[in-house]
Amino acid sequence: MSDGGMAGWSMIRSMRNQDEVSAHRLSRGTARRIVEFARPYRRDIVVFLVTVVIAAVIGVATPVLAGDVINAISRGGAEAGSTVVRLALVIAVLAVADALFSLVQRWYSARIGEGIILDLRTRVYDHVQRMPLQFFTRTQTGALVSRLNNDVMGAQRAFTSTLSGVVSNVIQLVLTAGVMLTLSWQITVLSLVMLPIFIVPARRVGRRLADITRESYNLNANMNATMTERFGVAGALLVKLFGAPEVEARRFAGRAERVRDIGIQSAMYSRTFFVAMLLVASLAQALTYGLGGWLAVTGSVSAGTVVTLALLLTRLYGPLTALSNVRVDVMSALVSFDRVFEVLDLRPGIAEKPDAVAVPRGNGRVEFRDVRFRYPAAAEVSLASLEEVTTLDRTVNEPVLRGVSFAVEPGQMIALVGPSGAGKSTLSMLIPRVYDVTDGQVLVGGVDVRDATLASLRDEIGVVTQDSHLFHETIAENLRYAKPDATDDEIWAALAGAQVADLVRSLPDGLDTTVGERGYRFSGGEKQRIAIARLLLKAPSIVILDEATAHLDSESEAAVQRALAVALTGRTALVIAHRLSTVRDADQILVLDEGRIVERGRHEELVAVGGLYAELYRAQFAVADSPTPYVDATGPETVITMPMATYVADEAMPPAAAN
Repeated sequence: MSDGGMAGWSMIRSMRNQDEVSAHRLSRGTARRIVEFARPYRRDIVVFLVTVVIAAVIGVATPVLAGDVINAISRGGAEAGSTVVRLALVIAVLAVADALFSLVQRWYSARIGEGIILDLRTRVYDHVQRMPLQFFTRTQTGALVSRLNNDVMGAQRAFTSTLSGVVSNVIQLVLTAGVMLTLSWQITVLSLVMLPIFIVPARRVGRRLADITRESYNLNANMNATMTERFGVAGALLVKLFGAPEVEARRFAGRAERVRDIGIQSAMYSRTFFVAMLLVASLAQALTYGLGGWLAVTGSVSAGTVVTLALLLTRLYGPLTALSNVRVDVMSALVSFDRVFEVLDLRPGIAEKPDAVAVPRGNGRVEFRDVRFRYPAAAEVSLASLEEVTTLDRTVNEPVLRGVSFAVEPGQMIALVGPSGAGKSTLSMLIPRVYDVTDGQVLVGGVDVRDATLASLRDEIGVVTQDSHLFHETIAENLRYAKPDATDDEIWAALAGAQVADLVRSLPDGLDTTVGERGYRFSGGEKQRIAIARLLLKAPSIVILDEATAHLDSESEAAVQRALAVALTGRTALVIAHRLSTVRDADQILVLDEGRIVERGRHEELVAVGGLYAELYRAQFAVADSPTPYVDATGPETVITMPMATYVADEAMPPAAAN
């Protein structure tokens, strides 16, 4: 009953997926796209299907030969012994052939399946990397990862278990039914009478299984989300500072207990289903032996025919039950492909033109020409299924930048100041093409960034943000992310320039020290200096500084600012500044408000004008033009006066349309 058992589990899985599949509307052309996607594997698929057909034929031939053996024994005679031996040898050869074909079938199945997984995962991963930043701020990470895992695996099953199952079951069912009807139509019809007794209750069990399985998936998803949040360094710290571990444990235990109860119910439903299938098949066999035995005694059929029919019966119920849900299996595979295609059909926010040119190396000139920008609506960059909402917001966002024009000459430093939400961080992200302008032009080295190769832009521009991210890898691997071919000597030179070489040398593993998730094994100042070392290793001609000293204590800020002094030497710098004590020596200060440059000039000029800059400056200092301690929006703080290579922080990177 191995075939029937596998068919039973396949049927259970199909019924679990039935509601989800029926609720999903396929996009037009999904089937055609699947065929195109499978084209590179067409030869492998043909060989795979041939082995499936041969295996199905062998599966039917073996019971027929077994019946011939019984008939030969029943007839007796001088030739009976040799006939039995000959038939036994044929059965043995078929068994060996079946085993060999099974191995070949499995090899091609794995080759096709794993190849499709590779193609889908790499294509989706590459495509997602090209999506705009706002896509990641809106999308649930778990839902996106699910597309790369669960849906890709579901799509892979279309060419392995689903395709082979349909072909094998159809062929096996046709051959088996044909042979059985030829041998005895009465016994065949009587055997099939039992099938509805099994199918109807099984569908009810399947619906109940679908309900509890869906609840189990939701609970597991919630537990995974909880663990991901609480086990991260930031989440664990929040629980320790504000939460109650015993409350967290009880909440998690409650969900886990429900998952346990569902697991027990699911196991019992599944086992009941499987036992019922075995029971019905056994009862059908009993009927076959009873009617067939009576017919054999009366001389209507031979004993071998009865044995053949009984053996074939076990190969009839499996395909029938599996094919009764083939629509769900096929639709499940199509839905998985459709969900993957849904991601691939999202338009990347940034695309490189076929005739793109490289920006001049080392030029460092930046120019904005009447730049206007608004963040795209959710419907332009995201999917409802990835945000777990019914429909996406189609509201057109208000412009963040409204006609911004300025130029930064090579080696100059420009400071961007203004209230939160003025558009400073947004403006800085247009230079490396994190976003593209809605209207106007951004030029680097005289080349519109939309006409430039992305690689040349990456080489020319370096960014240090408020919370520079470090991967959970070694220090050396994090630095080589900026320059993969960097030597150890180059890395040490960059660390020295960032004022952090002594610290790294003091570590037991040196450059091979793992930094921890998001770099949390280091203090904020140490992590920032490692990020600055990464920038120095890259050696860009343009540096964008966005909040690199935010949330640091005085000592750490001083160390980071010394590192920044090295990083900015001889480079064009665009500095976002909220605290104004360190922008006095900037070549030009641009004051933004509501997406427009409302003032520009040097520190003394802007203070004398008495406009927004002067207002912001007076708000930060009790005594004008004084580097003494002051009180700002975050409370008492000491101002460290540094050369203009230092700067202070502004608002965080905009997740949507704040800046």
